[in-house]
Amino acid sequence: MKELDFPVIATSGNLSDEPICIDNDEAFTRLGQIADCFLIHNRPIARHVDDSIVRVLMSRPAVVRRARGLAPLPLPIETDGSAILSVGAHLKNAIALSSGPNTFVSQHIGDLETPEAMRAFRNVIKSFESLYDVAPEIVACDEHPDYLSTKFANTLNIPQVKVQHHYAHILSCMAENEVEPPALGIAWDGTGLGTDGSIWGGEFLLINESGFERVAHLRTFALPGGDAAIKEPRRSGLGLLYEMLGESVFDRHDLFPVLSFMPGELKTIRRMLASGLNTPRTSSAGRLFDAVASIMGLREKIRYEGQAAMELEFLADPNEEGVYQFELAAGTPIVVDWEPMIFDIMADTTEGVNVSHIAAKFHNTLVEMMVRIASIANEGSVALSGGCFQNKYLTERAISRLRKSGFNVYWHQRVPTNDGGIALGQTVAAAISVKQTELQRSIETVCA
Repeated sequence: MKELDFPVIATSGNLSDEPICIDNDEAFTRLGQIADCFLIHNRPIARHVDDSIVRVLMSRPAVVRRARGLAPLPLPIETDGSAILSVGAHLKNAIALSSGPNTFVSQHIGDLETPEAMRAFRNVIKSFESLYDVAPEIVACDEHPDYLSTKFANTLNIPQVKVQHHYAHILSCMAENEVEPPALGIAWDGTGLGTDGSIWGGEFLLINESGFERVAHLRTFALPGGDAAIKEPRRSGLGLLYEMLGESVFDRHDLFPVLSFMPGELKTIRRMLASGLNTPRTSSAGRLFDAVASIMGLREKIRYEGQAAMELEFLADPNEEGVYQFELAAGTPIVVDWEPMIFDIMADTTEGVNVSHIAAKFHNTLVEMMVRIASIANEGSVALSGGCFQNKYLTERAISRLRKSGFNVYWHQRVPTNDGGIALGQTVAAAISVKQTELQRSIETVCA
């Protein structure tokens, strides 16, 4: 290294969105087009493990990516002796396997969108079954039929438990904090299939001993292009404005998301919004962050996941205490209406208010939404989970405000709040399902 007169960066050997290479021949094949030379070793690597990532929240470490040094440390989960394999989510995948009184959550596997990632996913499952000498009796998976983890679960010839995505998020948080129901779960993330077939992501779930009730959610809006909106916040922004203004949005030449599209693109998206074709509706808090970033003129397209939301977080002025308006629409569930807030943000943006103040007031308003719904639900315990709670400003302010309002607040520390923690929640849900099934059998036996 002394002979080199330039900076050297050391990182894991992998292409974007693929797991790291752990075999020399594999590295030559997959990385040959980007590496000038290879420094290899003759000691084999048994399994791929990335670096762990930890962020400090409320003066405590909170795991963002659970891998080297942390996985597969067990968590005590009561499964009544059932051996449960939980295959996790589609993105930021990690699996879990229960053995006796413990559940072992794997290292971060990653997004299951490449053949290499799926190969790593299968290898981790085989490794766990061998390492802990466990043959799964039950497989738990997400309700979304298109998740590759769910498709894998469908190939196993054992009983299956499908678990709603946001329910798994909250159960994961409650499990690692050893919180018993009832509790109010606030699950905010990018996307997850809801029980009504729509895309959820801004959920308030009342957790009971046997399941959950959706007591409130953020108002829904359209995502033109579906998955394309994840990479283009301007699509979320336009969908949000279309929800508020209808067709008249296309005559508002002062609106940033409208201006940023080429005429041909705008014509296509206009037809999509009018017809609903490839335009799912969502209550997603993650997409709301994207929409606001677009409306403020901060970010049209992203280069990496969560970029728009991160920029809003880092812009927020911690000294700003202002809050925008919002409304609650009575019903079951309650709808938290962000429209007054968006009009206020548009007005502040037009008037040239500093973006750091707008970003902070946006975060502050989201927190006040949580406090209002928690007060209505009136449960003493509140669990926060989902990718949006990787946001330090949002999470710390939510904890402080909810505590000040008299609630016991729980958040993730040992298990990721993002989809890396889903498998643990799936394990808990499967254990609940097993217990309910055994109870029903006992009742039927007595009745017979």
